[in-house]
Amino acid sequence: MEKKLLILSLFFSVLSFSQSKVPVYLDDSQPMEVRIEDALSRMKLEEKVDMVHAQSKFSSRGVPRLGIPENWMTDGPHGIRAEVLWDEWNQAGWTNDSCMAFPALTCLAATWNPEMAALYGRSIGEEARYRNKNVLLGPGINIYRTPLNGRNFEYMGEDPYLASRMVVPYVQGVQKNGVAACVKHYALNNQEVDRHTVNVTVDDRALYEIYLPAFKAAVTEGKAWAIMGAYNRYKGQWACQNEYLLNNILRNEWNFDGVVISDWGGVNNTKEAIYHGLDMEFGTWTDGLAENKSDAYSQYYLAKPFLKLLKSGEVSEEEINKKVRNILRLAFRTTMNRNRPFGSFGTAEHGLAARQIAEEGIVLLKNAAPSNSPKGEKPILPLNMNTAKKILVVGENAIKSMTIGGGSSSLKAKYEISPLEGIKRKAGNVKVEYARGYVGEKNAKQDGLAAADITDNRSPEELLTEACSMAKDADYVIFIGGLNKHDGQDCEGNDRKGLGLPYGQDRVISELAKVTKNLIVIIVSGNAVAMPWVNSVPAIVETWYLGSEAGNALAAVLTGEVNPSGKLPFSFPVKLTDIGAHALGDYPGKDKEETYRESIFVGYRWIEKNKIKPLFPFGHGLSYTQFTYGKAVTSSKSITKNELLTITIPIKNTGKLAGKEVVQLYVGDEKSSLPRPLKELKHFIKIELQPNESKNVTFDISVDDLKFFDDQKHEWIAESGKFKIYIGSSSADIRTVVDFELK
Repeated sequence: MEKKLLILSLFFSVLSFSQSKVPVYLDDSQPMEVRIEDALSRMKLEEKVDMVHAQSKFSSRGVPRLGIPENWMTDGPHGIRAEVLWDEWNQAGWTNDSCMAFPALTCLAATWNPEMAALYGRSIGEEARYRNKNVLLGPGINIYRTPLNGRNFEYMGEDPYLASRMVVPYVQGVQKNGVAACVKHYALNNQEVDRHTVNVTVDDRALYEIYLPAFKAAVTEGKAWAIMGAYNRYKGQWACQNEYLLNNILRNEWNFDGVVISDWGGVNNTKEAIYHGLDMEFGTWTDGLAENKSDAYSQYYLAKPFLKLLKSGEVSEEEINKKVRNILRLAFRTTMNRNRPFGSFGTAEHGLAARQIAEEGIVLLKNAAPSNSPKGEKPILPLNMNTAKKILVVGENAIKSMTIGGGSSSLKAKYEISPLEGIKRKAGNVKVEYARGYVGEKNAKQDGLAAADITDNRSPEELLTEACSMAKDADYVIFIGGLNKHDGQDCEGNDRKGLGLPYGQDRVISELAKVTKNLIVIIVSGNAVAMPWVNSVPAIVETWYLGSEAGNALAAVLTGEVNPSGKLPFSFPVKLTDIGAHALGDYPGKDKEETYRESIFVGYRWIEKNKIKPLFPFGHGLSYTQFTYGKAVTSSKSITKNELLTITIPIKNTGKLAGKEVVQLYVGDEKSSLPRPLKELKHFIKIELQPNESKNVTFDISVDDLKFFDDQKHEWIAESGKFKIYIGSSSADIRTVVDFELK
């Protein structure tokens, strides 16, 4: 017995001794900031410098001596990028890195549903975690300033409030998996032309009211652990090393405690990168990196040049300590968090999530009866599969892969259901035929990834003649076109050349409309497009880039299995000059200088200010059912700055199908000391109603909803006076208006 007690005593003594020797930085019962300082005190200067720059295309060093892991980044916002070689963009040749392709973020924004954003973030975060990444390079939330921006498909539309409400649950969903969401591209990265060199001049009102709110929400509400700097310059400094954006606003005004990561190749100067708020440098093209020099990464601006300045005493060691603290905080939140879940990858559950997001984001732009129909005939959609015998699908985008190409969002998808395949699956006994109609470039190939070859060498006339001939006896003709992921369209690195559809699609659509009245046009894009044939076509659907489940989601909406409920996250102009950036003639800038002359009047704000009729307005989207809005009632006729105004609106589904409606609330200031838009989106909610079901929707208006940014005082202010509340189904479809006063 005594022997057993002695053994137990020795065991607990050893255990107690071993526990007392555990370094503070490895003890997760200690406060994080205490652990950070302890780890920092144990690091050599060279180890600190190693942590602030890349060691490969997508990784940076840890401190093996101390058990601090490497950091591994991954593109992108729509799916987890395939593994590439250590120092090349080409594929590493893995056989188990085929991800689930989620819809592009324009589609997510078009759901107008924060629950879908949470589902998206959680699902993609699980995929990143499974692949052992601790930073997801996304989401993107730059504002849609021009429909020519090649990267708009990666962002969340033209309205700062909509983007703010959608980015927060996305960030939170990702980070529940112990993976940092790296929100990008901060800030003012609103065009791809001259993106590495253009200097953006924008007034503070536009900066704070339009271009920063979504980033602020991601940081202050979403608690994002990482931010990626942009390529462009602002106030003459590159955004990745910008004193005003990174130190003054991000750190000092918003109290960001995460890590600032450069976009790949976004650093241009050592001292500015040291002092102006950057923490980690990636992708710099310096000293032969393009030729894959063996020591290229040690030549980065924050590598040997930084170390030399530190050792000489020209730069204080506290400057490297600031950066390493943020990187250690990232590690403790991700790779060194023992409670991280394990994640999952390419699962059926993620496929269902991708499909649900896609279905909710598809926007029914137009739905009328064919022009030759008797009066009172039903709209052409949903398809009547009980009477149809033949469906003709026309267009290259019906068969073209949309997951490969486009830049850093290119994916090696586990599968991709094409629109044609999805329609065939849903057709049952209905015969589905296909005609090419038009041919674009050969399929995009990127980083060693290539889609199936769909080359067709026939002339445009042959293709058009075939399509029109086959359309004559079809019950429905579904044209599937739009844009794609090639350079000069929806693709990183360049902007579109114009608003029109490429490859002669306008002519194909117009000619098809002459031979059939049952024509449905499906636009696949991440941008608005011109539609000169809009009055000749009974139905138009915007489907975005829908990812792995594209065909299934589209077919479900076309057949009525799913009632469309998406709303446009940006305006569709008739022509480019209906947009402020183009009307004022400053896009894409002159001599690398770009001035945002339209100021706060972006998107629908510009359209309404100038009384322009859009092709389709911001917030627009139809349903297969109908919703009626009752009269809005307010809790009071006036409020003070400390009170809330409650607005109640009865909404009823007066149609025959269950459906979802996005109720949108805009606020307009009747008289202001500074110019303000006619109205601005301040609240929205997506509700689901059964036929004949009614619900009362309520919103609370606070003084914060009434404020604008006073650039002279550098603060948000609300002025006493009269305001209007506009409630409707889109920015142009206002159903009820109420007045109140702020005292």
